[in-house]
Amino acid sequence: MDERIVMVDSGTGLRLTEEQLDERSAVATVQLRRRGVRAGDTVLICLPVGPDLLVSTNAVIAAGGVVWPLPVDLDAATLRDRIQESDARVMISNVRRALEAAEESRVRIIMSVADLSAAHSYPTSR
Repeated sequence: MDERIVMVDSGTGLRLTEEQLDERSAVATVQLRRRGVRAGDTVLICLPVGPDLLVSTNAVIAAGGVVWPLPVDLDAATLRDRIQESDARVMISNVRRALEAAEESRVRIIMSVADLSAAHSYPTSR
């Protein structure tokens, strides 16, 4: 059976298969639920375009949350404004400016990409 590629990371060339996406999304969904994400919760996601963004988005939707995307290239003031506007209490990000902007907001749970994968490591094929 052929592996179906759903995404190729333009920066690294790493490929994410449909099976890997499903596995990583399922683990991430469990981690979000363990952190208290419930149906209707707004979850900010500030990650570069790539496999982690796709997995995070799928996981938030599967957990019943509402995805509020934040582009990684926003300046600090705009990030702060958008985070405040969202009224979210959960954010997924590894972007320093976003993490700093969230300090002055209602966000109480900040998860990195590593937090979403728990203790599991899912290599992507090349």
